[in-house]
Amino acid sequence: MLRIDEKLKNLVPDCMVGVVEAEVKVKESSEELVNLLNEECELLKNNIKLEELASEETIDANRKAYKACGKNPSRYRTSSEALIRRVLQGKGIYFVNNIVDINNLISMKTKFSIGSYNTENIGENIVFTVGIEGDEYKGIGKDMVNVANMPVLADEEGKFGSPTSDSRRAAIDENAEKIMMCLFSFSGKDKLESGMNEIKGLLEKYADGKNIKTNIVE
Repeated sequence: MLRIDEKLKNLVPDCMVGVVEAEVKVKESSEELVNLLNEECELLKNNIKLEELASEETIDANRKAYKACGKNPSRYRTSSEALIRRVLQGKGIYFVNNIVDINNLISMKTKFSIGSYNTENIGENIVFTVGIEGDEYKGIGKDMVNVANMPVLADEEGKFGSPTSDSRRAAIDENAEKIMMCLFSFSGKDKLESGMNEIKGLLEKYADGKNIKTNIVE
């Protein structure tokens, strides 16, 4: 069960999280799924200029939320902004597995940062809150991630995910069978429902997704 902490809600009143839970089979992405990501990259390059990205509506809302929490959004970008910047700079994207790739596809489409977590490795009582001084965790493919003064997910064991970078503890690998995907919105409900529905269809088609539940947490 996920809830949004009052402290975060007071700082960012339009904060909401779209939650998708599912049973899946983690594997290498099919050629068809890889093609969908490559097509989305081309669409972005044809429709957005790098210098205009920060003022795009959803990205702008993300940046304002980070400022409200006390984090510099140009130094600590949300994962969606960082991903789209890579694409617009011609650096391309990394292909990891079908779940992470679906995550990135919908993040590019909606501009929401999306986190995907192995539910076996996180607790049941999850709160979306604001990190305090000293909060950090081991990141995926990097050392310690500083999550002080930024929106962050926490369970009974501590912080494990944020709209910037997720922890190694909750990462999706080939052993994951049950997952939770969180679409972080700082601009209200718009696009959350459609984003979750698109994820549901992609999980069913490319990850043998079963028992898929969606929910918007306000």
